[in-house]
Amino acid sequence: MQLPPRTEVAMLRALISLSLALLLAACETPPTAGNPAGEAVVRFGQITSIEAVTIEANQRLGLGAVAGAVVGGLLGNQIGGGTGRDIATVAGAVAGGFAGQQVQNRYAGQPGQRITLQMDTGEMVSITQPADANLRVGDRVRIDGAGEEARVRR
Repeated sequence: MQLPPRTEVAMLRALISLSLALLLAACETPPTAGNPAGEAVVRFGQITSIEAVTIEANQRLGLGAVAGAVVGGLLGNQIGGGTGRDIATVAGAVAGGFAGQQVQNRYAGQPGQRITLQMDTGEMVSITQPADANLRVGDRVRIDGAGEEARVRR
């Protein structure tokens, strides 16, 4: 069944809007104490050591790269026709994926800290995060979040 041209355009616009929303969601800053949104894991402990590090890029292909590739591909598909459209679609997908990955790795190359903590549960935890000059060895702190999103706060 052939759809009327206006229906195809409307569907394409809806798909682009959804893709842009996904890309923006991938760029969102994780919730923090000053920006509460939803449920978060909170743990408590004491800092046993702080080591200065440079934050490395996250080399895994993440949601930022995927969403960027989708949006770039859709936008590239709007250019030209035939082989030119195919080339623009591929170029848009590659450029969008690269841009999305860069946004996802926004802390790469910045000064950071590898903080080792003795948790109240007795376990030892190490968290690497952007540098926070207010943290000192011996401080009793809270850890917001878990995994790559974990952050040490006073």
